[in-house]
Amino acid sequence: MYLHELLTPPLTLCNLDGGSKKRVLETASKIIAEHTEGLAAEDIFSGLIGRERLGSTGIGSGIAIPHCRLDNASQAIGMLIKLVEPIDFDAIDNQPVDLLCLLLVPSEASDEHLQTLAMLAELFSRQDVLSALRDTSTDQQLYDTALRLAEA
Repeated sequence: MYLHELLTPPLTLCNLDGGSKKRVLETASKIIAEHTEGLAAEDIFSGLIGRERLGSTGIGSGIAIPHCRLDNASQAIGMLIKLVEPIDFDAIDNQPVDLLCLLLVPSEASDEHLQTLAMLAELFSRQDVLSALRDTSTDQQLYDTALRLAEA
């Protein structure tokens, strides 16, 4: 699955006030639920927090890819967030996180889930991508930049 298949403008947020890992995941869960039929914010948050308990999804260089499988999800859903201020995310390199790409997938989509996570990890390992995303200042600019760089 490609980034343009996951992201939508309403689920691309630039300069979100984070505060903490828990607060960001709560806020993201509410926003996703508002824009996705059949998903409840509590279920999304519970899935994301449950996954974080297994180990942080902070992959280093200020990036986190919180993800989970959800029984009620009918398709993969992505959300891209650029935070105003980096937050502690228990990342593998102990660096604070300012860019998050959330991924929710249907429970039965294990192969697709792993392939999509690998694609996201590869994309966010590129310094040109990170720099360009961090230079954005609006939701639309963040969305457009992410899609443009994912195609490159």
